[in-house]
Amino acid sequence: MGHKKLWLIVAGVAVVLVGAAGGGAYVLLRTKGSPEATAEEFLAAWRRGDMTAMRAATATPPGDFDQYYQGLRTGLGATKVDTSIGQVTKHGKQAAAPFTATFTLAAGTWKYQGRLHLVTSHREWKVAWSPEAIHPDLHAGQHLTTSAKWQKRGKVVAADGTAIDGTDVSGSIQQLVGTTAPLTAKQAKKLGTPHAKGDVVGQSGIQQRFDKRLAGTPTTTIATADASGRTVKAVGGFDGKPGQDVRTSLDLHVQQALSKALQGQKKPTSMVALRPATGQILGVGNIPGGFDRAMQGIYPPGSTFKVVTAYALLQAGLTPSSTVQCPKTANIGGQVIHNSEDEGGAGGMTFKDALAQSCNTAFSLQTQKLLSAPKLASAASTFGFNQKIDPGVTVRPGSFPTPTSDAEKAVAGFGQGRDLANALSMAGVAAGVADGTWRPPVFVTQPAVPQKAKPSRLDSTARSSLEGMMRAVVTSGTAKPAGLPSGTAGKTGTAEYGSAQGKDKKPKTHAWFMGYRSDVAFAVVVEDGGFGAKAAAPIAARFLKAL
Repeated sequence: MGHKKLWLIVAGVAVVLVGAAGGGAYVLLRTKGSPEATAEEFLAAWRRGDMTAMRAATATPPGDFDQYYQGLRTGLGATKVDTSIGQVTKHGKQAAAPFTATFTLAAGTWKYQGRLHLVTSHREWKVAWSPEAIHPDLHAGQHLTTSAKWQKRGKVVAADGTAIDGTDVSGSIQQLVGTTAPLTAKQAKKLGTPHAKGDVVGQSGIQQRFDKRLAGTPTTTIATADASGRTVKAVGGFDGKPGQDVRTSLDLHVQQALSKALQGQKKPTSMVALRPATGQILGVGNIPGGFDRAMQGIYPPGSTFKVVTAYALLQAGLTPSSTVQCPKTANIGGQVIHNSEDEGGAGGMTFKDALAQSCNTAFSLQTQKLLSAPKLASAASTFGFNQKIDPGVTVRPGSFPTPTSDAEKAVAGFGQGRDLANALSMAGVAAGVADGTWRPPVFVTQPAVPQKAKPSRLDSTARSSLEGMMRAVVTSGTAKPAGLPSGTAGKTGTAEYGSAQGKDKKPKTHAWFMGYRSDVAFAVVVEDGGFGAKAAAPIAARFLKAL
């Protein structure tokens, strides 16, 4: 009896030990983690581009594992990937984790549904990786790629919608419009996706600056491709959009008149026409071509700048009938001022006549008497000098450094010294007087180009007086021999440059004329042309008569 009890006790102890051993084995053999945690860990590593962490979450990553993911950047041009996990389903030792992948590509945002397969490996949940873990249609030996087919390119057009991006417009306009050309392999690589060798893009001018608008967006196809690059299956893409036109303010009638007026010029000559009420550029001309001297060239403006100084003097108290002195010479701060053709004498003249006859000494003396350097600089700024202008094409604004001495102020007042301008900037001065408001010049009207420079409203009394004085230049002053049409207001300019030459020891001069008539303002400059009245004003006359 005692032996039976002992056996039962031993047996009972054995059962307990087996049970304990069994329980310990269960704990030791249980799979760690969860498929949800592993899938999320893998996807999170993908989002941040951590290949090491992705491989660590994979059961047996192949040797070309990294290449598949790096190919998403090289083949698709992907700059960012985002992922989100769906509802994980588990079947014994296997699981499936659906996910949404969102790629940021040059052509747009591409989103698709993918799936990760998971298995237990060494008592841990791991991703059973294959290329299908990237995309369900991506198989071994394949990669994802994109191809682009560009739509119809937009046109560069004149104000009336006529295309001006061909060869049937003047060279000056072709230069502003710019050129297009197929991309070289090097250029395509620099631009990146979706550009490829052979794609036509803008290379200069408006074509280059507004290339994205003109080119539109290509129809993009995302596909799987084999090792040779042959497309296997299209898996996504984006619809393209044709390019949009870029509209300019160019008036073809004005441009034709301007081109006609410049015909036959032997010396480099440039001209710009504006609409005073808007600041829009109506026409541009350069002879010879090759450089846009009309809007990028830079010259001393000479006596055309007297319009700016006259405005400042009118604000300072002079009137057109005020008497001013016009001696043959004047010494201001040690600077001896001469008149361009030795005009002047002991007697006085009206301020109106001083502008009409372009008396340097009268302007120098009155500038010295009535204007501080900052006041003169302020008047220049009112007419666009030193302003950050952007018509939509490359230009150089007029420059007026504030004079630092009486002598410098004296010559700056009649457009010499450090004053610099071109036909665009002086046409803007004329437009400001014509309309009563100086406006930043505009050439590209659609799309609108943001302007840093703001319109400047002129003092109405000074502007009205100045208008009458500029008309006198044409009717009784230096421009009278040019035969300009009735109603023209303007100003001649003879701008010295370089050092004195020849037996008379006089420097060479550029010839200027600027002005306006009706709704057109303009300026013309002839390099080394001599006197503005003789070389530039007749060009303006031909232009106005051809309108």
